[in-house]
Amino acid sequence: MPKVLVPLAQGCEEMEAVTIIDLLRRAEIEVVTASLTDTPVTASRGTVLIADTALDAVVDQAFDMIVLPGGLPGATHLQEDDRIRDLLQRQQSEDRYSAAICAAPRVLAAAGLLEGKTATAYPGALVADDLPLTRLTDAPVEVDGKIVTGRGPGTAMDFALQLIEILQGRSKRDSVERDLVRAP
Repeated sequence: MPKVLVPLAQGCEEMEAVTIIDLLRRAEIEVVTASLTDTPVTASRGTVLIADTALDAVVDQAFDMIVLPGGLPGATHLQEDDRIRDLLQRQQSEDRYSAAICAAPRVLAAAGLLEGKTATAYPGALVADDLPLTRLTDAPVEVDGKIVTGRGPGTAMDFALQLIEILQGRSKRDSVERDLVRAP
């Protein structure tokens, strides 16, 4: 069973965090949510999220994928956390997946993972202008090697389904998507 880390920072985008966690778990992927501190996480719209554990408890574990929810100031807190940078750089050196949505692709950029990649991110100037990319697109989801990026809250479901396809295959993605009763 694939194992995924979803770090939760104060001010994260709850729609992205919860959608990612929920859909990956529906696909029978082991999801570990980890807060940057030992306190509950208050997301960008005031929703309180309780992580499975603190980041320090899992920082030395191996994960098939690390997925960063966006939102501000959540993405800024992730970007400023040395443990997150080190985890992402380790993912890259071990040829494992890293994924980020909305404002969080800038965390990948700060860790040195986006240079020369095709990626997407939230269209606001605070994000797109800070990304030292070769190619920034308006696509809902981009996959470039072991890097997956998503555009924003409205694409969170497409983003999570793409992660399922990468980790569990097309048939598992189709099964999860069918049960969601999404409009064609």
